[in-house]
Amino acid sequence: MIFIKILLAHILGDFLFQSRAWVKEKEKNKASSPKLYYHVMIHGTLIMLFLWDLSYWPLALTVVVSHFFIDWAKLSFQTKKNKTVWFIVDQLLHVAVLVAVILIWDYPGMEWLTIINSLPVWIVFTAACFLSFGVAIIMNVLLEPWSEKVFDKANDSLPNAGKYIGILERLFVFVFILTGHWEGVGFLIAAKSVFRFGDLKESKDRKLTEYILIGTLMSFGFAIFTALLSLYLIKMI
Repeated sequence: MIFIKILLAHILGDFLFQSRAWVKEKEKNKASSPKLYYHVMIHGTLIMLFLWDLSYWPLALTVVVSHFFIDWAKLSFQTKKNKTVWFIVDQLLHVAVLVAVILIWDYPGMEWLTIINSLPVWIVFTAACFLSFGVAIIMNVLLEPWSEKVFDKANDSLPNAGKYIGILERLFVFVFILTGHWEGVGFLIAAKSVFRFGDLKESKDRKLTEYILIGTLMSFGFAIFTALLSLYLIKMI
């Protein structure tokens, strides 16, 4: 319950009670911007309002201070080229802090370390990292002989779009299988087929069709195998 409340405070503070003008002003003036301090204070205020208990002030203060330093780092190091990356890193760090605070608050002492160090958590985390980063490189190597023949012309697609689409689809498949929702895998395949059908029909390029089919089957194959292996290892514990 506490985590849901502070997560709601984060969502409202970052996306509802922060105007575009505030964001631009913070990006311009960075740590000297008053809007940065208003922003983190809004987060603290929302947390205290939602929890409605003064005994939670150390939790709220921890979130406020961490939010300030995370935002300060993003404002200091982000550029136009890596702005999207920093946005993602910023949000992941904020959520990680919220999770850490709740673990420490609800499990004082060393009990929360037992949860983090549990084998199922490490299996899932390792599998997710493998599907996100490892498989992307493996597929790039395996498909390289064909990619040179297929993409010999100028490519008008978004930079790295295929890479991120592949990562997302593998993670979706991984989560669907871990939670026992195989129908979600079928829906994902059907949805991807619908989106790809128009491109393949218009291109009338057999090589491109075969390349996409091989890549899709490899991507789903890696995700399904990794998910089944993870489930097997977790059940063996």
